[in-house]
Parts: sequence; structure tokens; C-alpha cells
Amino acid sequence: MLQGTSPSSGPEIWIATGSEASCRPSLRVPPVAATPPASHSGHPGEPRDPGRWPEPRQRSATVAGVGRPRSPRGRARETHERLKLEYPDADCALTHDSPYQLLVATILSAQCTDERVNMVTPALFERCPTPEDLATCDPGELEQLIHSTGFFAAKARNLMAMADRLVGCHDGEVPTSMRDLTALAGVGRKTANVVRSVAFDLPGLPVDTHVGRLSRRIGMTAQTDPVAVERELNPMIPAAERGDFSMRLILHGRQVCGARRADCGGCVCNDFCPSAFAV
Repeated sequence: MLQGTSPSSGPEIWIATGSEASCRPSLRVPPVAATPPASHSGHPGEPRDPGRWPEPRQRSATVAGVGRPRSPRGRARETHERLKLEYPDADCALTHDSPYQLLVATILSAQCTDERVNMVTPALFERCPTPEDLATCDPGELEQLIHSTGFFAAKARNLMAMADRLVGCHDGEVPTSMRDLTALAGVGRKTANVVRSVAFDLPGLPVDTHVGRLSRRIGMTAQTDPVAVERELNPMIPAAERGDFSMRLILHGRQVCGARRADCGGCVCNDFCPSAFAV
């Protein structure tokens, strides 16, 4: 049996019962006309007011055909791949010819620009070409050599103590393990990771202010402590590529994603970065 309403009384609803259910659809609803989309003002038919409702700012995807990553791991991997293309020849900015020179230069780079360190180290390495020379250098003379890098008294003490331990515990050679490196005066995880990744081509992801800032802005981590940032990023990046990833983030932070102002329009990650056009 079929029951329904007359065509004049509104939408036609048919309910099939008994054997008729197998030969007639149980529901017939006339097509509903599509509702015109509301304008920017919220009232259909009213023109958009450019002053009140500006066009949305577009984020230009730089890699065609790639979906927007939505997880921290996905954003880290996509950032890594795009920065590879943007900075294919990323190298350590500190001038050095040996692990010893890189270790010294990295200690000096604390609270100092790489450019300033590179101005100071030629004379320093001429005076102290080996850890033995640095360990026995006159403290006052050493302070004068590194004075322009800032915090020269503390840095001089750390350099001499570091060199003394290299001579006494490692036969004058720079160790490779994180434990041995961080046991040296003036060496934290960032410095140790720089030496490991750059001088020895070992896994190491140095986290400086640029790496920390960009990793939070891009949504790879919410951590603020550098050690915590490193530990969260490490599983997201292949071990052999962590040092290069860090260097590319540093370059991108210096050239595009500055601390006070970011050039989001020129950023290769602006189509998935949660902070794009907001900083």
C-alpha cells in the first residue's frame, strides 16, 4: 500500500509497505533549488564592500601538486625538502680548517656574529695553532685577541680550559661523542652538534635562536627549550641530514624569516606555515 499527500499540498512523500516496497522507492523528494551563496556582507544580493571585506590574502604554493602538511612531522619534512632547493649549498659560516679551529670559533660565536668571529680567528690561530698553544697562552694576551667578540674574559677562560682538557684527556684531538664534547669548558649541546655535524659528518642538529624560532613558527614544535626542540626535531629528519637542515633553517631565518619581521611573500613555505602573513 502506498500512502502520500496530494501534489497540491506540498512535497510528495511516499511510504512503501508490504510487497510494494520492493518495486517503489521509499522516498521521493522533489529537487531543491540551490541557495545562492551569501555575499561578503552576509546578505544575498548585496555587493561586496572592498573597504569592509577585503579579498583574502593568497598564499602562493611554490611546489606544485604537493598537499599542505598538517602534522609537525609533515611540516618538518616538507620544510626540509623545500629548503634543500632554496639553499642547495648551505655551509657553515664559520671559517675553519680543522675540528679544533671549528670548536674554538663556535665557542667564540656565542652572543657574537659569525662575521666578527671570522675577523678575529686568523690572528688567534696564528698565535695558537694547536690546543697546546692555546692552553698555555697568556690570559691577558688571549683576551686582547678575542676582545671584540664580547664576553672576552669568560671566553678566554673557557678556551684555555677546553684546550687543557683536549691535551690532557684526548691527546690534543677533538672528541666526537656528545658526552666528551659537552664535558669541555664552554661547550653545550649546540656547539657539540655543530662540531659533530660539520667537522665529523656525524648526526647533529644544532638549535640556535633561528632554528628555535622557525621551528615554532612553522609548527614543527611548541617547545622553547633548545634541548627539547632538538629532541622533538631529531626523529622528523634523517640522521645524516640534521646538520644541513639546521644550517638551512639558520640561513632562512637570517634572509627571510627574521625575528622582528618575516618576508612571508618571499617564503617558500608560506602555503603551509601556520604563521604565514601573521608575523
